[in-house]
Amino acid sequence: MPVSRLPPFSCFDGHRLVASGTPEVAALALKQLRADNAAGPLLVFDNASGRTRDFDTRGSDAELLARVTEAFPAAMEAEADVTAEEAPATPRGRGRPKLGVVAREVTLLPRHWAWLAEQPGGASVVLRRLVEAASRAGADKDRQRRHSERAYHFLQAIAGDLPGFEEAIRVLFAHDRTGLEAVLHSWPEDVRDHVLRLAFEDADG
Repeated sequence: MPVSRLPPFSCFDGHRLVASGTPEVAALALKQLRADNAAGPLLVFDNASGRTRDFDTRGSDAELLARVTEAFPAAMEAEADVTAEEAPATPRGRGRPKLGVVAREVTLLPRHWAWLAEQPGGASVVLRRLVEAASRAGADKDRQRRHSERAYHFLQAIAGDLPGFEEAIRVLFAHDRTGLEAVLHSWPEDVRDHVLRLAFEDADG
C-alpha cells in the first residue's frame, strides 16, 4: 500500500480545509473563495514550511496559472519528471558496484582497536556501519525538528485563539503525539488533522 504524503499546499477558509494539492490547486481554490466572498480568513499554507503564501488571483484562471508556473518552476519540473522516474532503470552490468570507498587515517585508543578486532567483518566494516547508524539517527532528529517547526508556523497563523494553544505548542516540541492528540481533541477537525500531518508526515514537493 502506498504511503500517504502531505500535499505541497493547502488552502483554508477559516478553520475549514478547502483544497490540498499543487500550487495551482491551492491558487485556484483561493481565487474561487475570494470570488464567493468567503468569510475567511483565507489562508494558503506551504506545507513544506508551514508558512502562509499569498497569490495574486486577479484576472483569468489562465493568467493566474501562468503566474503560479513562473513563481514555482521547481514544482512544475517535478511533475514533468514523474514519467522519467517511473521508466525502467538501465540494467546494471555484472560485478560488484563501486562503493566509492575513501581511505583516510583514523586515530583511536588501543581499547577501541581491540574491540574492533573482535567484531565480525573487520574494523572498516564495523566503522562504516557505526557511521551509517549515527547519520541516520541525526537525520531522523533533523526531520522531526523540521516537522515540529512547520506545524508551529501553521498553529501560529490559524489556531492562536483555540483552547489549549500554548499546551499544544509545548507537547508539539516534546514530540509527544499522544499528548498533542489529547490537546487537540476539541479543535476543528480540519485544523486538528492538518497539525498532526504537519508534525508527523513527510510532504511532497
